[in-house]
Amino acid sequence: MDAGRIADLIASSKGQSGNDISRATSPGIGGWGNSSADGQDFDRQNRNRPRTYPYFSYLPYTVEDEDRRQKNLEEILKQLYISVEAGDFAPGAVHWTRELRSWLGLKFDPSTAIRVKLVRLYYELALAPGIDPSVSERFASMFMVLTKRKHYLRPGKDLLLDWKPLFKELKVFVLPSESGMAHTTNVKRSIRTLTKLCTFAQLYFDPREIPNMFDEFLPYFSTSFAEGAYVVVGLLNLLLPTAPAPADNEKLQPQYYMPTFFHLWSLVNRSKGFDVDFLDIFSRLARDSLPAKHIPFSEYGIFTEQQSSLIFTAILRLLEIPVGQATSPYSGAVDLSAGLALMLDRDQRKHPTAHHIARWIVMSLSPACLDKPNSILTNLEGLIQAVETFFHPSNSGGWTRTLSQLVYYLADFFVMRWNREKTGEMDVPEERKLNEAIKKRFVLCLRDVIFMGIYAKSGTAMNFSLSTLQSLAYLEPSLILPGALQRIYPSMQGLVEVHRTTSSLRSLQVLSKIMVRAKGFRCHVTTLLGLALPGIDANDLEKTLHTLSYIQTVCYNIPFYDMTQQRDDISGSALAMGWITSEVDRMEREGADVEMDYENGLSDEDEAMILSSSTAGFGEFLISFLGRVFTLLENLPDASRVRSGSPEENVVNTLPATFTPLLASLSPELYDMALSKIADFVANHVIHQARDAMAFICNALCKVNAEKALKRLVPLLIQSIHTEIEDNGAASSRNTGSDVLPRDRGLVWNVSMLSMCVVHVGDAVLNHKRELLDIAIYMQERCKGIPTVHVSNFIHHLLLNLTVTYTVDYSLYEPDVIARGLQIEDWGRSPSPNELSIKWHVPKKEEVEFAVELFQSQAESALNRLSSLTSDSSPINRDGTGKEWSDEVSRNLVLLRLILSGVSVLFDPKAASKDGKDDEKPTTNGDVSMSDANGDVNEDHEIDDAVLGEADDEEVKPTFQYPAGYSLQEGDALYSTVHSLRERAGEVLHDVHCFLTEKQEDDVTCFNSLYTAYRSWFVDVGIERSAHVLDRVTRLLAADIHPYKVSGLRKEYPRPLLLRRANVYHLQRLRHNAAPRPKSDLDKQLLLDLAASSVSLYTEIRRNAQSANESAVKVLIGARPLVIPSLLKAFREAVAANDFPRIKGAMYSLLFGSLAKTIGRDWRFAPSLIRSFIAVSTVDKPSVQKLSSGATYQVMDYGRPLERMVILDEDIVKALAPSEDVESRISRKKRHIERKRSKVEKKKADLAVELVDLARESHWKKASRTAAIVINLGMRFETIASKNMVDLVAKGTIDSHPGLRGLYSGALVALFSLVELRSVCKHDYRNYLLEIQDIPAKIEVPTKREDPNWTEEYLASFAKADANYYVDHDYPGWLVWGETMPAYQSNPKRNLEYDETEKAIRAQMGSILDRKWFSTFFGYLKQEPRDAGADRFRMASAMMLLYAFGLLVDGVTKATFEDIKEDIKEVYADGSDKHQHRATAEILGALISAVTDRSVELRTMVWEFTFPLIQKVFEDGLTPENVAYWVTFLHLILQGKDPRRAWPIVDWLASFRLDMSSNAAFKESSKIQLLQQCVLDAGWHFQLEKPILEDFLAHLDHPYKGVREAMGQTLGSIYRTRYHESYKSVQALMEGEKAASSVGSRPYQPTDQFTATVTEVFQRLERWRLERTPGQQTPSPYTSGSKTVLLWLDSMLSSHECTELLQFFPDVFMEQLLHMMDVKEDPELQSLAYHVFRHLPNIPHRAGEDQEFISALIRIGTKSPLWHQRLRVLINIQVIYFRRLFLMSCEEQMALFKCVSAMLEDSQLEVRLGASTTLSGMIRCSPVSLRSKIVQELKQKFTHMLTANALPKRSGVGTPTPEHNKIVLLRHAAVLGLGALVQAFPYMSPPPTWLPEVLATIAVKAASDPGIVGKSVKSILSDFKKTRQDTWHVDVKVFPPSPAPQLDNTDLQQVFNVEQLEDLEGVLWKSYFA
Repeated sequence: MDAGRIADLIASSKGQSGNDISRATSPGIGGWGNSSADGQDFDRQNRNRPRTYPYFSYLPYTVEDEDRRQKNLEEILKQLYISVEAGDFAPGAVHWTRELRSWLGLKFDPSTAIRVKLVRLYYELALAPGIDPSVSERFASMFMVLTKRKHYLRPGKDLLLDWKPLFKELKVFVLPSESGMAHTTNVKRSIRTLTKLCTFAQLYFDPREIPNMFDEFLPYFSTSFAEGAYVVVGLLNLLLPTAPAPADNEKLQPQYYMPTFFHLWSLVNRSKGFDVDFLDIFSRLARDSLPAKHIPFSEYGIFTEQQSSLIFTAILRLLEIPVGQATSPYSGAVDLSAGLALMLDRDQRKHPTAHHIARWIVMSLSPACLDKPNSILTNLEGLIQAVETFFHPSNSGGWTRTLSQLVYYLADFFVMRWNREKTGEMDVPEERKLNEAIKKRFVLCLRDVIFMGIYAKSGTAMNFSLSTLQSLAYLEPSLILPGALQRIYPSMQGLVEVHRTTSSLRSLQVLSKIMVRAKGFRCHVTTLLGLALPGIDANDLEKTLHTLSYIQTVCYNIPFYDMTQQRDDISGSALAMGWITSEVDRMEREGADVEMDYENGLSDEDEAMILSSSTAGFGEFLISFLGRVFTLLENLPDASRVRSGSPEENVVNTLPATFTPLLASLSPELYDMALSKIADFVANHVIHQARDAMAFICNALCKVNAEKALKRLVPLLIQSIHTEIEDNGAASSRNTGSDVLPRDRGLVWNVSMLSMCVVHVGDAVLNHKRELLDIAIYMQERCKGIPTVHVSNFIHHLLLNLTVTYTVDYSLYEPDVIARGLQIEDWGRSPSPNELSIKWHVPKKEEVEFAVELFQSQAESALNRLSSLTSDSSPINRDGTGKEWSDEVSRNLVLLRLILSGVSVLFDPKAASKDGKDDEKPTTNGDVSMSDANGDVNEDHEIDDAVLGEADDEEVKPTFQYPAGYSLQEGDALYSTVHSLRERAGEVLHDVHCFLTEKQEDDVTCFNSLYTAYRSWFVDVGIERSAHVLDRVTRLLAADIHPYKVSGLRKEYPRPLLLRRANVYHLQRLRHNAAPRPKSDLDKQLLLDLAASSVSLYTEIRRNAQSANESAVKVLIGARPLVIPSLLKAFREAVAANDFPRIKGAMYSLLFGSLAKTIGRDWRFAPSLIRSFIAVSTVDKPSVQKLSSGATYQVMDYGRPLERMVILDEDIVKALAPSEDVESRISRKKRHIERKRSKVEKKKADLAVELVDLARESHWKKASRTAAIVINLGMRFETIASKNMVDLVAKGTIDSHPGLRGLYSGALVALFSLVELRSVCKHDYRNYLLEIQDIPAKIEVPTKREDPNWTEEYLASFAKADANYYVDHDYPGWLVWGETMPAYQSNPKRNLEYDETEKAIRAQMGSILDRKWFSTFFGYLKQEPRDAGADRFRMASAMMLLYAFGLLVDGVTKATFEDIKEDIKEVYADGSDKHQHRATAEILGALISAVTDRSVELRTMVWEFTFPLIQKVFEDGLTPENVAYWVTFLHLILQGKDPRRAWPIVDWLASFRLDMSSNAAFKESSKIQLLQQCVLDAGWHFQLEKPILEDFLAHLDHPYKGVREAMGQTLGSIYRTRYHESYKSVQALMEGEKAASSVGSRPYQPTDQFTATVTEVFQRLERWRLERTPGQQTPSPYTSGSKTVLLWLDSMLSSHECTELLQFFPDVFMEQLLHMMDVKEDPELQSLAYHVFRHLPNIPHRAGEDQEFISALIRIGTKSPLWHQRLRVLINIQVIYFRRLFLMSCEEQMALFKCVSAMLEDSQLEVRLGASTTLSGMIRCSPVSLRSKIVQELKQKFTHMLTANALPKRSGVGTPTPEHNKIVLLRHAAVLGLGALVQAFPYMSPPPTWLPEVLATIAVKAASDPGIVGKSVKSILSDFKKTRQDTWHVDVKVFPPSPAPQLDNTDLQQVFNVEQLEDLEGVLWKSYFA
């Protein structure tokens, strides 16, 4: 397992799949099809990469041999095979899957061949039609476990999977119209599981399948109904294999299909979803193609320059960096149309966008990037430089997280690739391997932003940045460490703010591992440790935590040995101190760019001397460290107030984690010093709230050197305990409450220390055996009250220490290294995981005897006390005054519990399952009598009921035991002593239970202790399960390992952590062996006790009993069916007696725990539970109702039909068949399962009958619950439903209660659709599972795709009413034509054919649906809905009626069409009320839809009736409150259907023309709205647009706002749906795009007609503009027409086809938009124009298409006569510059700079200020090379401008002369220009070197100017200081302390230095008091 995937292991053992695939994995190995070479050992070869860690060889006992493991695996596979073949999926196959998972979890490896078979099997099972979805989830997750790492199976060599089954499942979700009927009854799988399956299976799809995938997916692509486009891209992202394909087929190579991808990408602009998906695909392609030699590779990876620039532009968009006043580059409206495709998104948390971006960049790097001027690397540098100011802590926002994540992943991928290339794990061609030069450039590129990022304000961003810092330092220590130290020293010396200190401590923590290995830098470590000490501070616990973690990390990496003692040439630490001081001074002097080249600048001898000298300070460090910790402990807040998760608690938990490595790394002399310090502190202090912390410290002390420590501590502690008890009267009486009394605190302190001194310290405790035994007995006799718990705990710890196997080795080095003496070379060395020698503690005989003796004495005394207390002659009265009796009982119970779990390792599950009689042989140990354990019930003696249950429960299967170091022998005296004591304990517990229930039923404390004791008694057998040992140890290890993980390396950890891994593995084995065991009679007795108390009246007692019960049933086989009957009985009685507490107890126990599943599978119990559950619905108590509504779904689930048929590929299953013949067993099992199924189904049917009757006569509360349950119970594919049920549902649909109505009409729809589904599937369940459907009217029409005019003919047919066939789907032919397309007959002759069952049901329904039924139902539709939210067109009612009318037109119902006509007219009545409209719309919608697929006669009949009605409404009846209903009505009858189906309406709507004379604005606008809906639904099939467009364009200046808005939107919709590509085939598409360019062809080229229209419209606007008199207040054609056009443009620009308008930006749009913004009289027009104007720069241009746009911007900015226009252009200049950083040519960039700097001289002040801001923004986001060039040019230009235009003396008073004004203007321009340069680097610290000179220039030359110039200077200078508050101490250093160099050659020999900078501030800053 590779390093630290342990976290995933834990996760996967809990059933989630951890990190899923480590997505950072290296590319697939090797090529295709050449597996013969290494296929000889295919069967025996286990892994492609050997394990890093030899788990088996490190255990302290002999383990099973490989043979035994493989035998067990064979047994598991055999059982799995039998289960699958027999159809026993749950529990059978699920159980064996769990066993298999457990087997793999023990680090056993199956051979590759078996793994392949298993992967295939689980892939098949996860997708098999007919399996219960919850079960297939289990199989899917096993599939993911088996393919979790890429090195298990090499894609292409070992395994190929078929993508089609997975696609078929996904299709149901995202292309529902394709998969025929909607499945209402079939529960779908979870889409999340399917997308996760794709992530794992995608690797193994065959790249040769790529063309087939394209043929399958691409035809669905359409933007006319944009969901299609999203679905296609989503599917490509999930399923397209990216592994390198065979080299011989050109069509499989990425560059063949990439142009098409780029083309598809450009079809949907402004969509974030598309950006994310394509980046994901491309980044995987980059990763997988890296090792493939045959794929061409350049400085852009496998991409071309154009492609890479486009991708970088998309990355820039995805970071969503705010630019100036720009709006987002994405348009929300576009992504809204993704619809169902959202389900295909990967989980953003696990696959963040930043991860794709980084993977794409890093996997495309290669040495080719170094010598080319442009490459991926230069682009990356440009990207980081463009956004670097957004990393600064002062500049945080929504982008902070994404950016910090991005650099984190960049560094992480780079490290991973670097390491894997070095180790050869990634097989990359030589010329592509990363080299030193690339590494250096990469690190430099990220260095500056990371030094800003580590100070981030947000915690997440800071964590990402610190990890990045670690990765970069790992790559290039000499580039990162100097800068880090330069920042860390000042903040550690307390010179800057606290938060910087915290960041510095955390940086030190991540860097320490690299520092201790880096020559020269390691000499700083000791000093830094010393500087960190003040961080341990009780007033700032946050900082304390980080300090402790830092010290911990250092201790894991270096030994605290004083190296000076071995050398005579060094005395003390003076040498090191001197060296450090000089280094720190140097850092101060040189500032942030300090270079420390220790590799060459420091000789090895000098470095060794300095380092040795620095180690002399360890002693001092240790003393002051302990001092600080003690002070901290004395000042901790009182423990009773500590919240969990609080900083105090964290500190207490971190202390032991720091002390263990610290004490372990000390030299013997230092250890003795620490020991005496700590022992003195323990002896002389009692600090109650620091008790736990101190105890942990003692524990660390004893673990490191048990003999020394115990010798010093034990006598001292025992002495103190005696003193406390005898002299201070501690623990002499009981006390109430949970606080420890002050007089007991000393005792508790000492006992706690003692109990932590004797746990996990090994056999050294034997030296103190007598004292420990005596003190235990002494304390038990003398103590009362709270301290007794601590005493019992001490005994518990001592027992654990004696009996458990664990590692006792904490040293940093192997014994032989310490023996030879530690050298400097040993700093920071990690041993290889294969060369460890581990010291284990294995219990010796003496220890076990000592333990049993202790156990016996303590247990017997506790049991005797308990027996006497619960007898009639109790020594203490139960008179209820004092709580003395309860105290005694619960104290003894606690003691009993703790000692039982203390020796849990000695209990043998075998003995625990016996009943004290030795005659039965248990069957748990593996192979004994397999058949009876498998639950094969022999046919002869079969009791009717038992068949319904599980074969006694799901776990009756053998589990395999493996050696785990059990220390007793069966039959030896100790063995029997231990087990008989346990037996006796169980009996006593039962007696106590009986006694309490009878006499003390309200004694909550006793019951609590009793049931926690019960729990331990059940679960602590073989391993102390109640303490969750394994989980805890694993979590702690994972946390400690985390800082040492390096991507691409495995288990490079310090030795103590590697040793702990072995300990965890030992525990995993123990945990595996503690599998569920058979139950003994005593177990049964105790289980029933728990069940009885689970329904106690007292909440506390109930809860404890329930949780103990939950734990117990998990460890005993067959425990669940044992406790269920008694709970059910209690439930029934409680409901009958209305006993609320007991009802709640029963419901919790039965429905909210693991029993719920068992009951659902066991139909002996289910009916009874369901009846009681329904009865509960009338209980009048809110808390009970809340509970029951929470469980409703669970109970409804019980009614689901069992699996009837599962369709599997036999070959895949047969591949696992065992060698022996198991056919007879399979058939036996099959028969058993079938019998069970038929019995259960019968029970379900009987119950359904009973419930239907119940639902009829009950109160609505009860009826609604019953109905919900019965619908699942009563509907089946074979029988559909019982007569009774049909009757109930059909009549219930017109029930008077609205809630019931809803339920029943839902059920009725389900019934109807089930009937329809059956008939479509030809009444065959198998067809239903395989989705083989025969829809009568559906036909496949061959397309004439070879005919060039085919598409035109096809579209033209949509403009005529009659059709040979209807095309309901939108996609055929939009992007590409297929061979055929699905269509529907226009006059179908045959209808669905029904068999007898279906006919009977239909007839029965028909008899109920009479006229009265319809009129009642219509009446309810007209009612006013209860809540406002429901006041909309309700699809549910329409669906319901659709089916009812279906029956009606078939003539099955009693009611006739004539009856219905009248009823409908009645519903509409006069149409005055909106509810009449809603009802009518729903009814008509249903009626029209009901005859969609019927014959022409029927359709004509319906249309003749409905159309006049609809026409009437559309003409006159629409009002603002009812129009929404009718829009939805249209949507219902048009969406996804051929427009010719509703030809009357479409034709009538399309004939609409504007009536300019009408003043009924709403009438007009609502008709346009309906027309727009019609266009949207028909999409590109709408062919009647010509006259409409002409009409609209002729009347753009309509006087009414509502009409204009509707026109604008509709124009947008019509033009949007005109575009289609219609390639004749996928092949033609690919070839065409490839020929066009590497990024495909440009879509959305405007047609000549469109161009003419747009130009004409704008010419007309211009004409109107000139006609309008300026200042006119009333609306004019210009203002009205403009608004219509703006709405149309807005609709197009914020949609995916926005690029169609690009060519109009420069000449047609811009100036007109600017004119519109100047119409002050119409604010609405202004804001609309501004809104559209801001869209322009966000529209993606292709490279080279932006020239005209840019020159237009420049032209307006410099030449426009109106200053408003000049100012507004600036907004767009900055945005387009930023958005197109990677696409714009240098000439254009320079032109923009020139333009903006010229605008600084604008005559209008606002424009000048705007230009200054824009300029600084543009400089800021330019890549460095361009940036420095421009800065130099501008600096010269403006400085010259300032000096050349000196201010003339003002002569006297009067107005200034024009010349004077001109000079002021130029001076102002120069000041603003220089100011822009200063402001372009607001956070760069220290500021660039040219900056002081610029500041000096403006301060000296212009600060004293009067008016606006002087003011600007002051604001520039003050801003400069303000943004640099944080880093002022660094930034000041840039200003020379001595006079500055001369400025120019004028006689201004001004001095400008630091002092004057301070003066300047004085001049400039307004005083706070002034």
